[in-house]
Amino acid sequence: MQSLVTFIIIFGIIVCVHEYGHLFFAKKAGILVREFSIGMGPKIYAHQAKDGTLYTIRILPLGGYVRMAGWGEDETEIKTGAPVSLTLNPQSQTVTRINLSNKVQFGQALPMLVTDYDFEKALTITGEVNGEIVTYAVDHDATVVEEDGTELRIAPLDVQYQSASLPGRMMTNFAGPLNNFILGAVAFVLVVFMQGGVQDLKTNQITVSDHNYPAYQAGLRTGDKVESINGVPISDWSELSKEIGQSDGKAIQVKTDSKTLTITPKKNDKSYVIGITPFLKTGFVDKITGGLKEAWTSAFAIVNALKDLILRPDINKLGGPVAMYKMSGEAAREGILTVIRFMALLSINLGIFNLIPIPALDGGKIVMNIIEAIRRKPMKQEHESIITLVGVGIMVVLMIAVTWNDILRLFR
Repeated sequence: MQSLVTFIIIFGIIVCVHEYGHLFFAKKAGILVREFSIGMGPKIYAHQAKDGTLYTIRILPLGGYVRMAGWGEDETEIKTGAPVSLTLNPQSQTVTRINLSNKVQFGQALPMLVTDYDFEKALTITGEVNGEIVTYAVDHDATVVEEDGTELRIAPLDVQYQSASLPGRMMTNFAGPLNNFILGAVAFVLVVFMQGGVQDLKTNQITVSDHNYPAYQAGLRTGDKVESINGVPISDWSELSKEIGQSDGKAIQVKTDSKTLTITPKKNDKSYVIGITPFLKTGFVDKITGGLKEAWTSAFAIVNALKDLILRPDINKLGGPVAMYKMSGEAAREGILTVIRFMALLSINLGIFNLIPIPALDGGKIVMNIIEAIRRKPMKQEHESIITLVGVGIMVVLMIAVTWNDILRLFR
């Protein structure tokens, strides 16, 4: 249960922060965001904002999504002959709500069998009312109640994704990964503050981390500077940890700036330790810069790992939801600091992954934006849909393969 709860919280935060990036910059670009959802499946709460966005909480706490007008497959479909009920403005007689659902009923609604409609350009709906074919004008800000009871704004052409400026669309696509990078950086800074400071690997000054280990018992204390081990000069953490690791459990002579001690390292798993960690820099600026440096180092390591995966493909280097679930459990058992650090790494990882130029990902959409800028005209909608469909196919096959491999690894 601990693993499941941790996985849901981490995954939910990362995905919702990602989607909020799309939401924020879509609105800045003048794109109608029809729905912003936390969770998946049937909705349990809904709030219609004045700007037309429906905010929902859904029953399955697995991530979330954003529905932008004209983005992907987001469009309203009404079959010819489908029964609907219309809510009309009493003064103008324009349609303000089209109800497609049997789950929701509205007073003084006008029943219609739809024969034609246009919610993008003409903003009209035509159908049979009391045995006659009638056409009504549809208000620009009218809503549609979908079959599951979700009420959304219609999407006229002027508020669709395609109608926004090219820089606005490009920023909307980049905003998701950008938010993941920001979340990762903030999480790393938070970890540094929670652990009391940032590790200084360039000094020979140390922190005694455990009173039950040989370092404390021999007289070593936090703040001591280790000048040499067995006569070998020590100037930073790398040299210090190397000498301790090479001890093979034999006693070592540790000379500090004030004393000389004999310490016998203790075996921990496959290495030898004495119970010390790098010294912490505790200044406010040190903590901020330390967290940001750790975020940058992690991002650089992830990019290198991705480059290695591209040059030497190996499915065992990839992990899907099953691997994430397993690692979430391991992080939870280590404590809150490890959970936050894992979330930071995963968020940066997701941001970088989404920038891969595969059409189904944000990176693929940005590439199409760049192509449009070079050609000075948008790609045909049919061509863009085919390219995106191919990208989705690649992602589905990859996800199935990775998930299956994750499951097999559990039984090895």
